[in-house]
Amino acid sequence: MDKEERAAFTTPEGSFEPTVMFFGLTNSPATFQAMMNELLRDLINMGKVAVFINNVIVGTEDEEGHDELVAEVIKRLEENNLYVKPEKYKWKVREIVMIDASWSQHGRG
Repeated sequence: MDKEERAAFTTPEGSFEPTVMFFGLTNSPATFQAMMNELLRDLINMGKVAVFINNVIVGTEDEEGHDELVAEVIKRLEENNLYVKPEKYKWKVREIVMIDASWSQHGRG
């Protein structure tokens, strides 16, 4: 088994094998992904949020709903001693591409 296979993690969008170990700890990507999936499970299952390790994509059809959902995600993270990095934010964009997949206001494309 090579390094990429050992660092593989699963999301509702599929399985991924990173080429770089994110934290330097054994199994940390898979463990962190599982924790994020659990914290945001209901939002993920509704198709409003996608999580890829430490990247959270929030997708809504209107701005008001978007602001409310972002506030809910941040609240859950803070309640679990997690924080967000403002310099990583991309606010209210129409489309985002990550890990060879794109999301827009119409969902995953």
